[in-house]
Amino acid sequence: MARAATPGTHLGAAERRTAGAARRTRCDTRRSCPRPGDSTRDERGGRGLSAPFRRGVAALAQYLQREGHERPVPRKHEEPVDIDGQEHVVKLGVFISNTKSRRNRLTPEQRQALTELGVQWAA
Repeated sequence: MARAATPGTHLGAAERRTAGAARRTRCDTRRSCPRPGDSTRDERGGRGLSAPFRRGVAALAQYLQREGHERPVPRKHEEPVDIDGQEHVVKLGVFISNTKSRRNRLTPEQRQALTELGVQWAA
């Protein structure tokens, strides 16, 4: 059995291989670890909008249609949205705040979706 590496000790080559295999086996059994051949991208090659982002954009569009562009979205506002016959409650104020703080990391598709709604900071 491989011994754990502690500060100041060194593992031999065989022990390193055994320890690495144990880590790979543990990781392969957890759902959070990607497995070889699994794709984390969607069928469009990784482009497109995620479901939560689409829900946020739909909620924003509904809010802007009802309230207009002059009124900012309150941070605690929750917007019920009906998507494909299912009602979702989107924490719209949190969505706007998080999206705005991460604007430098938005994909071109995400920027375009927000720009089409008239969101000035997304342009």
